[in-house]
Amino acid sequence: MLMPRQKAPELIVATLDHGRFDLTSERPAYMTLICFYRGLHCPICANYLKELERQAPVFAERGVTTVAISSDGEARARLMAEKIGANSLRIGYGLDLNDARRWGLYISMSRGKTSIGIEEPPLFSEPGVFLLKPDQSIYYLSVQSMPFVRPNFTEMVQALDFTIKNNYPARGEYTGAL
Repeated sequence: MLMPRQKAPELIVATLDHGRFDLTSERPAYMTLICFYRGLHCPICANYLKELERQAPVFAERGVTTVAISSDGEARARLMAEKIGANSLRIGYGLDLNDARRWGLYISMSRGKTSIGIEEPPLFSEPGVFLLKPDQSIYYLSVQSMPFVRPNFTEMVQALDFTIKNNYPARGEYTGAL
């Protein structure tokens, strides 16, 4: 189980138009926001990523770099980037499902075509959002087993303002006896 204040697993994926994303080479002023999404087949992901794209410059103003990653191949990732109008948001693709599992993401099997008529891949990861400190330690994590009810990026920006102002520590780190 991934825990706050512990180092995140390794993560290296190709991105559209931004070279390779390697977490160990990421140098944010404050944090890195990683948004794992299900893929092109998911209409909820498209709307969610549109919001992250809109908020990416706001995160950047706070020293937070952003990347959205799925197990889709390059062609499907490019279609998603076009669909959401990605300019500020880096889009990563080709997430290995073993890596997804190391990140604590749930894996689902295809149920065929979605409501928007796009075939689901045979296997794909469900959503997750992570905020990581520059040393790659986990500050915040939210992992979903369903595509619904995801963290709100506007509220996350407000929370970041609070954490920056108050030097608020990561919480949920206790692993001792109960």
